[in-house]
Amino acid sequence: MSKSFSDSYKAAGVDVTAGYRAVELMKSHVAKTMIPGVVSGLGGFGGLFELDMTGLTRPVLVSGTDGVGTKLKLAFLQDKHDTVGIDCVAMCVNDIICCGAKPQIFLDYMAVGKNVPERVATIVSGVAEGCVQAGCALVGGETAEHPGLMPEDEYDLAGFSVGVVDRSKIFDNSAVQTGDAIISLASSGVHSNGFSLVRKVFDVEKKGLSLYSDELGATLGETLLTPTKIYVKPLLALAEKVTVKAVSHITGGGFYENIPRCLPDGKKAVIEKAALDVLPIFSLIQKEGSIPERDMFNTFNMGTGMCIVVGKEDANQAVELLNSCGEKAKIIGVIEDGETGIEIR
Repeated sequence: MSKSFSDSYKAAGVDVTAGYRAVELMKSHVAKTMIPGVVSGLGGFGGLFELDMTGLTRPVLVSGTDGVGTKLKLAFLQDKHDTVGIDCVAMCVNDIICCGAKPQIFLDYMAVGKNVPERVATIVSGVAEGCVQAGCALVGGETAEHPGLMPEDEYDLAGFSVGVVDRSKIFDNSAVQTGDAIISLASSGVHSNGFSLVRKVFDVEKKGLSLYSDELGATLGETLLTPTKIYVKPLLALAEKVTVKAVSHITGGGFYENIPRCLPDGKKAVIEKAALDVLPIFSLIQKEGSIPERDMFNTFNMGTGMCIVVGKEDANQAVELLNSCGEKAKIIGVIEDGETGIEIR
């Protein structure tokens, strides 16, 4: 245990000994994420990782960073902090896998109004669980106590991940052709974007989240705090068997912003609305907020967390393989000629 302490700093609102206690409490969670390649433990100035070059002729590093956003408000209201770390990891690694890269390392950054070691360790337990789901190592992080900048019982959480892919195996959207199939991977819920609108629609700060809904089969709070699904392992398994041409992570901006990002010029995605499995929570949001359908598809994932483009001849095999990995996959559309964008029919 470190002998570092400062009564003067503690009087100003920063207790460095609480930070040391938090690190001790989180070590068992971090240990679960250790994979071959990890060189250093917690406590150094940098996280060390030795990259396995087996099978890599031209390795390309792919990085991603993101946070949990205002979904954290729901964690504060319910005093439940063990799942938002999964969201933090998911929002980073789900972006990385869109290039075909396997996440290798993850680091988190947490800014807290007051460092409560047990709460910090609980948050990190979720980060560790997300890393286990993604198959990457939690090699470091930072917890910063910011008295006066935010309330004592609140915090912000963000992360950063690095993955690697051989250059020849990067998902290449230049291969996308007219007639290619668009496959959806089901989401687990709202995931981790659009919560400023969600909070406004349900007026959660005033009305709370504890009301049980038959429509949802759970309380509103439980449904909204469901962690983001991590798609790394099924997509890596798919890429071993089928040529994956493009992948889009459906996050902020919904269908209209994210699907075109994976398309080459002159190709558009045509989505069959009847093929979509829209989750009950989205129907409830739309009804309660009187939100136009176009805005819903331009804000939320609507039950589709990922879209994958494969050749028409590979579509059925891809769906079968993804379903065998425990995903809910189905064909929801097709690539057509036209101005780059998306059409929902």
